[in-house]
Amino acid sequence: MALLQVLVCELLSGAECSMEVLVAFQRVYYPLLCVVGIPANLFTFYMICFRKCGMSDTAIIYLSCLAIMDTFYLVWVILVDLTLTFWLLQPFWNSNPWCSILGVLQYGSLYSSSWIVVVFTIERYLVLRSTAAKQHFSQAQVTKLTCVAIVLLSHVVSVPLGWINIVSPVNITVDGHNVTLPRCRYRHEAYSTYIVWITTFLSGGIPIVSVIIFNYLIGYHLCRASNLFTKEERRVMHGRSTRGMLRRTVLLLGTVSVTFVVLSLPRFVTYCILRTKYNNESFNRNDYNIPINVAGDLANMLQNLNSTTNFLLYCMVSRCFRRELLHMATCKARELGSVLTHTTMRVFSVANHKALPSADTVTVVLTHLKVTE
Repeated sequence: MALLQVLVCELLSGAECSMEVLVAFQRVYYPLLCVVGIPANLFTFYMICFRKCGMSDTAIIYLSCLAIMDTFYLVWVILVDLTLTFWLLQPFWNSNPWCSILGVLQYGSLYSSSWIVVVFTIERYLVLRSTAAKQHFSQAQVTKLTCVAIVLLSHVVSVPLGWINIVSPVNITVDGHNVTLPRCRYRHEAYSTYIVWITTFLSGGIPIVSVIIFNYLIGYHLCRASNLFTKEERRVMHGRSTRGMLRRTVLLLGTVSVTFVVLSLPRFVTYCILRTKYNNESFNRNDYNIPINVAGDLANMLQNLNSTTNFLLYCMVSRCFRRELLHMATCKARELGSVLTHTTMRVFSVANHKALPSADTVTVVLTHLKVTE
């Protein structure tokens, strides 16, 4: 029956059916990202900061800051904005001053997340390339100041984005009736266009190119450094697994670069198209009969997925992280088993005590009586 309904839907109104399917999928997809991504990032922050995962002090600071900013991104963009858009008729941010404040918070977290990845990548390259840079950037205080500066500067740069949207009345259809509700809409002016173009390159174009370039330089530097020694020298210094370790390192760096590009580049491309060819007030962004609208939504879904996969790329690839995670899970399971065993024993002990006959108690008391003549 369900299959027949789908076939009829495709035959009669394929475009409307596709629109309903895409909207229904996003109604489930974005809450699911919040349910999975927010606890995952917070748990990663705990694991990195409070468990011995074998990471350097600078890596702990960078990855902790990345997990926190990804969490803020999930809250401001996916939970407050997108999830409420698909589930509520009138979200609170469709009124002033939330229409402007939310844009600053969203792009501030997006900038912070993207540029922490870029700066961390550049820092790894400089540490590999220069001994002086290694001594300077290996200091935890310098890394903390760098992360604080990235977050503060990202939010300061996002302040102009508070004026690219405006609250205006919009006629919409609700249950077959036309109603007028305030909506936080894009302001179609030259100022907004310039700001959006700058934002697109600062949050997508430049970070993508930077990550690709510096990860390539890191891989090239590792390969070149390995070729300075003969096979016998490498075997003596590091054992027979040196070549395998190098291959895994380069593979990891390539995976990070490819994943970041694959998840970020589609949104960068579709956003550029929307802000050039379709940058006019009459264009209906919610019309899924237009292919660019479908492509834009799919690209946004990939971009938002990036905030839930960073902890997998940068943390779960660590053997020490996996070992500590397994150790913690085992300890928690043992503690739970111990509590259950102790509780069960207490229940049986109380039950056995209540089941004792009263005659036995009398006997015990009589055995302690002192015999007198």
